[in-house]
Amino acid sequence: MKISGKALGISPSPTLTIDARAKQLKSEGVDIIGFGAGEPDFDTPEHIREAAIEAIREGFTRYTPSGGIPELKEAICEKFQQDNGLQYGKEHIVVSNGAKQSLANIFMAILDAGDEVIIPTPYWVSYPELVKLADGTPVCIEGEEKDGYMLTAALLNKHLSSRTRAIVVNSPSNPTGLLYTQEELFAIAAFAIKNNLWIISDEIYEKLIYDNAVHISIASLGEEMKKRTIVVNGVSKAYAMTGWRIGYTASEPELAAAMDRIQSHATSNPNSIAQKAALAALRGPQECVEEMRKVFSSRRTYALERINKMPYLSCGSPEGAFYLFANAGQACGRSFRGTLVADSDKLAALLLEHYRVALVPGRGFGAPEYLRLSYATSMENIRIGLDRLEAFLKELE
Repeated sequence: MKISGKALGISPSPTLTIDARAKQLKSEGVDIIGFGAGEPDFDTPEHIREAAIEAIREGFTRYTPSGGIPELKEAICEKFQQDNGLQYGKEHIVVSNGAKQSLANIFMAILDAGDEVIIPTPYWVSYPELVKLADGTPVCIEGEEKDGYMLTAALLNKHLSSRTRAIVVNSPSNPTGLLYTQEELFAIAAFAIKNNLWIISDEIYEKLIYDNAVHISIASLGEEMKKRTIVVNGVSKAYAMTGWRIGYTASEPELAAAMDRIQSHATSNPNSIAQKAALAALRGPQECVEEMRKVFSSRRTYALERINKMPYLSCGSPEGAFYLFANAGQACGRSFRGTLVADSDKLAALLLEHYRVALVPGRGFGAPEYLRLSYATSMENIRIGLDRLEAFLKELE
């Protein structure tokens, strides 16, 4: 029986694969410290859970409008106004089953076969695969580590072609924690306007930023940018709601309507109960977000200091999200108990096998000499896990 070339050409998510392997080992009684998960380790706040329970009790369990219930769209519009200075109406908003479906909708709505999307490297693992699923071509641009891997007009111009349709901007970034400044965003905006390109602005980590940094949405840089920007966000990271699967987009009404049509055939509508929970998240008390951010901040400071004191590793200071993206290039090419550590894939495999620490090798992010460590785990786990990582590195020859 034939499987399509498209399906065979899609790589599995390395982050979910590592996390699944770590959970499997834990279920077998193995003492695993996991740095792989891209989700907060906090419980969903109680008032959000209670809203979901109330929705069930009220029988809110049937189909909803395909693009989301009106009251949730209104709350999203309020959020954009309050947090980003952006005015949208309900006709601009499409609520989806997670920001990942939002991105899939976008690429299916704007790409024809062979159209290109510029993606900065290191990138979130699903960007290139989602572009390929929409018959597009990902064009991955590698930035300089010293510049925070950011996109510049010079880099963009070098990779521009007649098939370029869009640029992905992920700020704060997964995996690097990069946060673009207003000046840097203006340069990308000017390039997009000049070359008539879409901007796909993934802002899912906007609430998790540190060191007095400020998040700016590129859509807020003038009316022309707002029209050509598709903002992607959701409740997963800020409210510890990864499993609830609610993401959303804001875009021009014509495009929003197209994405709504696509979604109506793919998944019918976002989960009805999760929509009520998301409504409570956006309109309810926000102290829970700040409490979680402060905890992440202290973990980040500790883990970053530890990593940069270890042999063979170096790591820049992330301004957002909850990851460290460490350069392990000096470890690659060395040996561990007679086994060559050819790249970060092998390093991660040996670390899991011998020291029971799970982290994500950088190949899936387009950076094979790097490692991604999530500090979305307890401080105790971070201390133990980093002790094990350091002991492993000291064995390298």
